[in-house]
Amino acid sequence: YPHAMDFHAAEIDFLKNYRAINAADETIGYTFVAKKPGVFFYHCGAPPMIQHVARGMFGAIIVDPKNTKSWPKADREYVLIQSELFENPDDVQAMFDRKFAHIIFNGGIFKYHPYVTGGHALEAKPGERVRIYFVNAGPNEFSAFHPIGEIWDNVYESGNPANKLSGVQTYVVGPGSAATFDVVVESAGAYPLVTHSLTGALRGAIAVLVVSPDAKPAPLMPHTPWKVEVPQTGITPLPAP
Repeated sequence: YPHAMDFHAAEIDFLKNYRAINAADETIGYTFVAKKPGVFFYHCGAPPMIQHVARGMFGAIIVDPKNTKSWPKADREYVLIQSELFENPDDVQAMFDRKFAHIIFNGGIFKYHPYVTGGHALEAKPGERVRIYFVNAGPNEFSAFHPIGEIWDNVYESGNPANKLSGVQTYVVGPGSAATFDVVVESAGAYPLVTHSLTGALRGAIAVLVVSPDAKPAPLMPHTPWKVEVPQTGITPLPAP
């Protein structure tokens, strides 16, 4: 299969940089400057793209704002990527027909649901600001992200502090898009984070945030300095077609 890389955080020429490579030993290298803060999707862009995304060839890029005071400081940070899981990874027609078997967070069915699978819950202490960088990998279904028992304090479309909404009950994130969600829970308890597209939630897209004074410490994700040296990889970029 051919493969390519499509970075939603990049503003660069598509034909030159995102084109597919075919041979197993073929490489293509490029750099870009992430000019806008936010949380962004990246994925394989080669055909059949729908299958490559459905098989997990994707991820998230977080671009921190230069001005750290442009939004409140978080006490805990999590990344959740929603995607669809198909029974047969080679059945491309089922992907076109949207016949998914499960909707999942971070590659697992009820991965953060201790009451269904015994999985590890997301944790926080009462009064902490929990920041969730949320990406919808798709390839097809929309997410209606909702905190059961809570209201999002702030929602930032595409994770950009300039795109702020407050007091949001449910926020829709389309395939290939992303948003950042802040919630401050004052009372101890269990708070499921779900897609309110219930056919997805009941097939796997529920993550439980357990709020307790005994929550384990959780380090914040490291911030990358804005001025960094690009390492020399030894990869020679291929000429544009």
